[in-house]
Amino acid sequence: MSDEAKLTIDELAREAGMTVRNVRAHQSRGLLQPAAIRVRTGYYGKDHVERLRVIQELQAEGFNLKAIEHLIEQANGSSEGMFEFRRALLSSFAEEEPELATTEELEARLGGPFDPKTRRKAEKLGLIRPLGEGRYEVPSPTLLSAGEELVSLGIPLSHALAVAEQINRHSSAIAQAFVRLFVDDVVGKETERTPEEWARLADALERLRPLATDAVGAGFQQTMSQAVESQLEKLLKK
Repeated sequence: MSDEAKLTIDELAREAGMTVRNVRAHQSRGLLQPAAIRVRTGYYGKDHVERLRVIQELQAEGFNLKAIEHLIEQANGSSEGMFEFRRALLSSFAEEEPELATTEELEARLGGPFDPKTRRKAEKLGLIRPLGEGRYEVPSPTLLSAGEELVSLGIPLSHALAVAEQINRHSSAIAQAFVRLFVDDVVGKETERTPEEWARLADALERLRPLATDAVGAGFQQTMSQAVESQLEKLLKK
């Protein structure tokens, strides 16, 4: 489908996966851009489809129509730029694809069986999410694999979970620091957001993700080297 408006309202509704009644309701509230009128018939294009899908995404996340209307109003006429920035925001730090595992599978990989305290600790840290009937969702397969490797080295699972707790705590502090940098020094206090401004913020956010990842990785490697050297000196002095 090209950017040219060529869809009737019925075709638009089918393309967006909603009813014509809902399309008209969104249009009446000002949530949808006006149609291009040709020979007394309204036609819609790709931008309309994208807007409707964004509205559906926001509704799925719990935003009501009033809140969505407010977001569009606050965009100062550049709602498309705001929505593109929102997509960049959600995709820049996307989570891993989770895996599913049974209690038996987790215990086999992590040197089980688990006692209730260990299971509760893992759930509290968000490493596993109970789904019922002995099944779990693993939000980060990478962390699970790291835990499996630690256990294979003879490290008790309780010690590995203690490290995971520190990772969570320090990662949260680091993330907040980067967010403050972005909000204070990049976003700033500008009230009018033009399409160019939204594009600038989206570009800055896209650059922030690998920058933050690389900075944390480099900092950790340096700190880890210093910690290993310090422990090695203590061992050699014994």
